[in-house]
Amino acid sequence: MAGLLRSVVQRPPGTLHTMTKGVESLICTDWIRHKFTKSRIPDKVFQPSPEDHEKYGGDPQHPHKLHIVTRIKSTKRRPYWEKDVIKMLGLQKAHTPQVHKNIPSVNAKLKVVKHLIRIKPLRLPQGLPTEADMAHTCLKSTGELVVRWHLSPGGRGATEP
Repeated sequence: MAGLLRSVVQRPPGTLHTMTKGVESLICTDWIRHKFTKSRIPDKVFQPSPEDHEKYGGDPQHPHKLHIVTRIKSTKRRPYWEKDVIKMLGLQKAHTPQVHKNIPSVNAKLKVVKHLIRIKPLRLPQGLPTEADMAHTCLKSTGELVVRWHLSPGGRGATEP
């Protein structure tokens, strides 16, 4: 029986094969898409277009390295796989930003829950901070990581006019 199933499954996709053995009938329907297995959105929607880069101010030749991801919608009444992705990304609490790398594996997860989140690029106007400056950084709502410079008291010459 396992060999029969294997021969049915190994057929090329898009074909309908019926194999009978005794009373049982096995039907292989590779071309039928279940409504929960694949996205119904065509792939051309996810292809980058020059208008998107102009609209959002991105540069396709030099993309940003980090995303700021914030969950803006609830996961109640959402499928289990979207809840799992939200948990993997660390976005259980709404309106709390998380920083993620701009790599294909993370982007694939973000694509699954893109209707529940907001994604902004992380901008570094003062450059990448050092390890010592990380305690004195502030992440603005605009997506800028600002280093707070602490002024140290100057010598006696600094206080004299």
